[in-house]
Amino acid sequence: MANNNKKNNEPNVSELLKVRRNKLSDLQANGRDPFVITKYDVTNHTSDIRDNYEEFEGKEVTVAGRMMFKRVMGKASFCNIQDLKGRIQAYVARDNIGEEIYKDFKKYDVGDIMGIKGTVFKTKTGEISIHASEVTLLSKSLQILPEKFHGLTDTDVRYRQRYVDLIMNEEVKDTFIKRSKVLKSIRNYLDNEGFMEVETPMLVSNAGGAAARPFETHFNALDEDLKLRISLELYLKRLIVGGMERVYEIGRVFRNEGLDTRHNPEFTLMELYQAYTDYNGMMDLTEKLFRYVAQEVNGSLTLQYGEHTMDLSKPFERITMVDAVKKYANVDFNEVADTEAAKALAKEHNIEFEDHHKKGDILSLFFEEYVEEHLIQPTFVTDHPIEISPLTKKKPENPEYVERFEMFMNGWEMCNAYSELNDPIDQRERFKAQEELLAAGDEEANRTDEDFLNALSVGMPPTGGIGYGIDRMVMLMTNSPAIRDVLLFPTLKSTGK
Repeated sequence: MANNNKKNNEPNVSELLKVRRNKLSDLQANGRDPFVITKYDVTNHTSDIRDNYEEFEGKEVTVAGRMMFKRVMGKASFCNIQDLKGRIQAYVARDNIGEEIYKDFKKYDVGDIMGIKGTVFKTKTGEISIHASEVTLLSKSLQILPEKFHGLTDTDVRYRQRYVDLIMNEEVKDTFIKRSKVLKSIRNYLDNEGFMEVETPMLVSNAGGAAARPFETHFNALDEDLKLRISLELYLKRLIVGGMERVYEIGRVFRNEGLDTRHNPEFTLMELYQAYTDYNGMMDLTEKLFRYVAQEVNGSLTLQYGEHTMDLSKPFERITMVDAVKKYANVDFNEVADTEAAKALAKEHNIEFEDHHKKGDILSLFFEEYVEEHLIQPTFVTDHPIEISPLTKKKPENPEYVERFEMFMNGWEMCNAYSELNDPIDQRERFKAQEELLAAGDEEANRTDEDFLNALSVGMPPTGGIGYGIDRMVMLMTNSPAIRDVLLFPTLKSTGK
């Protein structure tokens, strides 16, 4: 089959790459190797100039960035330079930059990184531009960027080559700038509330604090098997025991589980713990935090995600898990006598369960099946069954349930909070029940953590704690369809496998 490129007398990709390398060799042979340049003094970003033209008109500026477009017209040319904040046009004339440099400039390629020094003006068509007096090649691009009209649209290539994605798709860069703002605003809010940011171990001997399968590794120096943390909880609680009354950590956790639009095996979790409060205090803090972040990042208390509009200005709804299941599944677990009755109900409603599941587990399965998708507006679902909450205080008036809530928006769980269990005797019994589940084949069950039990024995004050999925928060704040769209480098299957 004939090669269409050759038929049209167009060079193929390998030939174009060879041309770029030859251009670099020529520059190096003539003493103008761009890779020997170690610094370049930039005075402004492109948007600074465009947004404040009256201030910059006629003044000298220096910008640097990637050339995204070039049009050569004899003794004068136009090009576009893209930096962190956008693009600006440069007018490059031979008589202004010199014949030798202009000769080189005409050979520069789209993708090359350049510095432009010159005065700010408007063209006859009204476009804000820089009249170049100096042009400096700062780095030679030896690869070819995607074709400008179609851009980089293959999602797998976008995730694998995020650096190209950031160059070609401005909205992608905006998403990650917003992600940084989300993290900054969270820190600002908590710092102003008297919380202290801390760091705890990622490599641990006992990965507890959540129901998840950990990644395992071997530490050669100590000849010990270790795990990557699945949660931040148990070490942060140790700090509460030590007298640090308000602590938080934002960091990566690792869970050896599947990939989908809302799950990645490594993700960013934020947990905070506050002494002398309970899960009601955590609800109040969460409402205020989400409002603060939304206002700081998007300038509005209304979030648009796909077809859903969420209003953060109103008080968040509060409903117990039992009442939520009663509302949406028309099943009242207050009337369910025991585990056998719960399993019979599950079979009747075609809900799959495992042999070791108890009444509380079945309630949680009903909630997942019938309720979650309806929770679009911010909603606190409270009072979970004890079976799925091994680190949480029981409700004194009803010990089958615990003082726990999950906040939902857009049908997603956004955070998970407890009145933290601080009774070491009760905690040991909960760990014992988890060990029994582990022995029965539940790979996500917690293991007994003796040092944590010792810390509780030293004494932990009444405490409220909460964990937030930062990536999901960023997805909502940026209207991003998948978690991979808010992770700079998401987990992908290795190529060639």
